[in-house]
Amino acid sequence: MTGPEGYADLGYARPDLDREQRSGLPEVVYGPGKTPEAISGVVRELLAANTGPVLVTRIEAGAAAEVAVPGGTYDAAARLLVWRPAPSRGFRVVVASAGTSDAPVAAEAAAVAAAVGLEVHEIRDVGVAGLHRLLAEREVLAAADTVVCVAGMEGALASVVGGLVGCPVVAVPTSVGYGAALEGVTALLAMLTSCAAGVVVVNIDSGFGAAMAAHRLAHAADRRAAAR
Repeated sequence: MTGPEGYADLGYARPDLDREQRSGLPEVVYGPGKTPEAISGVVRELLAANTGPVLVTRIEAGAAAEVAVPGGTYDAAARLLVWRPAPSRGFRVVVASAGTSDAPVAAEAAAVAAAVGLEVHEIRDVGVAGLHRLLAEREVLAAADTVVCVAGMEGALASVVGGLVGCPVVAVPTSVGYGAALEGVTALLAMLTSCAAGVVVVNIDSGFGAAMAAHRLAHAADRRAAAR
């Protein structure tokens, strides 16, 4: 049941029904570890209490097919279920991935960003081992309101992009790489110590976290525009 505290008590979960009012987006459901029945119950509450998009992240195709809530669409590459995707509000996010092995994380970042109403442009396979590939996209990068850089191995892409653009850069280290890549720790530390001032870093493989960072930037811009 929904109470005055701003959440619904389902017994097994307490969906935060006021989060859209606070942050501009309903609570997002993390799929792993939850049954399709539990996910269905939470999604129903969020849809009924909010007007914006409702998302379930990191959910595999078999479980997604068992979520018994009509109207959802599933993106297999991003492992994302979405109800009521938001219309684009013109905040342009470029998702740049270093290599094709980074594609699953980049797909999550792009799909989540698009679902919450950001205008997404993807540039793929532009890692620094072939820097000319990235430089060929300089006009696309220059037009961005935010760039999300997805890279494993030594994580250098975020530093290079950070030196090329003036907009916020959100770096996503991935667990791609051989032994000394340490399942993404090397890329994480490299991005945290980037010489390109102002690059911000999210957790390893967290395309979702990067998209949410871009959403917060867009939400702040929307509030400033509304206040004028």
